[in-house]
Amino acid sequence: MTAADDRTLRAARRRFATLRRSVTLFRAFLVEQTDPDRFYGLLAVDSVRQVAGYTELAGRTVLDVGGGPGYFAAAFRAAGAHYVGLDPDVGDFSAGGDSVAGMLRGSGTALPVRSGSVDVAFSSNVVEHVAEPPRMLDEMVRVTRPGGLLFVSYTPWLSPWGGHETAPWHYLGGHRARRRYERRMGRPPKNRFGETLFPVSIADTLRWARGNGDIEVVDALPRYHPWWARWVIRVPGVREVVAWNFVLVLRRTAGRQSDAVEKSELTGGRVAM
Repeated sequence: MTAADDRTLRAARRRFATLRRSVTLFRAFLVEQTDPDRFYGLLAVDSVRQVAGYTELAGRTVLDVGGGPGYFAAAFRAAGAHYVGLDPDVGDFSAGGDSVAGMLRGSGTALPVRSGSVDVAFSSNVVEHVAEPPRMLDEMVRVTRPGGLLFVSYTPWLSPWGGHETAPWHYLGGHRARRRYERRMGRPPKNRFGETLFPVSIADTLRWARGNGDIEVVDALPRYHPWWARWVIRVPGVREVVAWNFVLVLRRTAGRQSDAVEKSELTGGRVAM
């Protein structure tokens, strides 16, 4: 990519990350529980536009770690990408009305994908649901080809939505917030602290990125904020609370090649290995 190309993409990202967009996403988030199609459909389209600000998608292979329902599948395929979703629960594949064709069932910490076989490794709101985030991030690096892009976003624990449906009581402790939810609702939360929800910080992920010799950091930003609010990520402590959702964009370098045994091919062998 030339310097001129980089400037063009930076200008496009600034035009995209407007206050109006932020307000639209927030309003959709307010009905996430009652109208998930509206929120997740909008989020998928928005996310694909965001990724496209860093790399060409047409003709590229995108692996979505924790793909879940088909919202992201539809958005990436509409952009011309060859999309492969991965989720540990095959039932989630069709929850959004999409077919399970081209999807994988597997763990994000042990991806059933060969090293260096995808152009874009993408993950939206999954890291906080993994007990060992560095293992998942290392796996995403491994399967991305040199020069490929990694786009990872998640909700930091100290953000207002860090406890998910137990928020804001998670600020008093994850276990306490979980017990309070169970008392009030008569059932455990979907996102159970210590089982399917874990405290992850922005500092944790940045520390991992700095220590990984196979990647370079392209960008780090609050996912839903307008462009002029990007500065919050540069302020330790503050960023954990006000970022809401953190995005880390990485480029896979030649780096050191893993000696790990190659994993099985993607479904149908449609990805060049």
